[in-house]
Amino acid sequence: MKPTMGVAIIGGGLFVKGSHLPAVLKCELFSLEAIYSRSLKSAQETADLIPESVKKPDLYAEDAGASKSYQDLLKRDDISAFIIALPILTQPSFIEAALAAGKHVLAEKPIAKDVACARTLISNAQRICATSKATFAIAENVRFYPSFFYAAGEAAKFGKVHNFSVRVLWRVEPDNKWYNTAWRKTPDYQGGFLLDAGVHWAAATRLLLAGEQNKPESVQAFTAQMCEHLPPIDTLNAIVKTQSGGSGSFQHSAGSLLQAFEWSFSYEKGSVKIVGETVTVKPLDGEESVKEFSRTNGVTEEVAAWAQSIIDGKVNPLQTPEQALADLEFMEKMFTSGDENGSTQKYELL
Repeated sequence: MKPTMGVAIIGGGLFVKGSHLPAVLKCELFSLEAIYSRSLKSAQETADLIPESVKKPDLYAEDAGASKSYQDLLKRDDISAFIIALPILTQPSFIEAALAAGKHVLAEKPIAKDVACARTLISNAQRICATSKATFAIAENVRFYPSFFYAAGEAAKFGKVHNFSVRVLWRVEPDNKWYNTAWRKTPDYQGGFLLDAGVHWAAATRLLLAGEQNKPESVQAFTAQMCEHLPPIDTLNAIVKTQSGGSGSFQHSAGSLLQAFEWSFSYEKGSVKIVGETVTVKPLDGEESVKEFSRTNGVTEEVAAWAQSIIDGKVNPLQTPEQALADLEFMEKMFTSGDENGSTQKYELL
């Protein structure tokens, strides 16, 4: 029989309710022992989504009364793992406290609001974990999309990338459920929605630019704010050059009436294209194949992989803080280039 680890979910937002909670309940390696949120009301709303047949976790919040604070939760010996899904600016202190208490951490992306803060967090985490023996992982569910996982495997066979196009376009309206949180309406970090969502598409793009020769080398970008309710920017158009001289475009907008979710990559030995859940692979000298994948957000797979990594005693390569740092730099350099009217920015971490 597989060992079961006690896990706590830190946060009670939409993504916790719709993705992390179901993923934990499906994971045979985890037993959900506690939920912490900013308010008891929020924690209770999350717990109410758990089926009656499942044991209800203990609830923690700063307004939950004696012995129910985050610091109290950290003292629980029966909980060895924390999933932390809090606003971008709030997360780092919660992460460091959990690691110091010896809890294995899976924290939501982006790793921090900018590369400088992320470097500090990683440095602090390494120092803390050297003593506490905890592990620190960053959740990037796109790396666990079945479609991208398959496409990346096929792309790895095709060698040097020649050119590529990434287009992720949609419009976030004021009534969008993801928009209606204070920290998203008035973001105190570069990029706004383009950072919050953009690190997903950075991760997906980097999956298809695997290998030393295909790593991004530099970028030039233009940014703009098209919608008044989406500060500071909502639209990004960039040209990325790779180490071997290939280049491609990266278009990302949360303020467009166009709808697109497309990755098209041409390599020396073939091409890979992802449109929605459809992956088309065409070897240079072979038959084209088309595969359809079921829509999934990858969180169930992500949580299962993290649980297994705790048992293995080593962070999954797809969940390392260094991967998350590189995703963040991929976007931050574009924002900086846009701020400087298309200046060339050199990548350092990719």
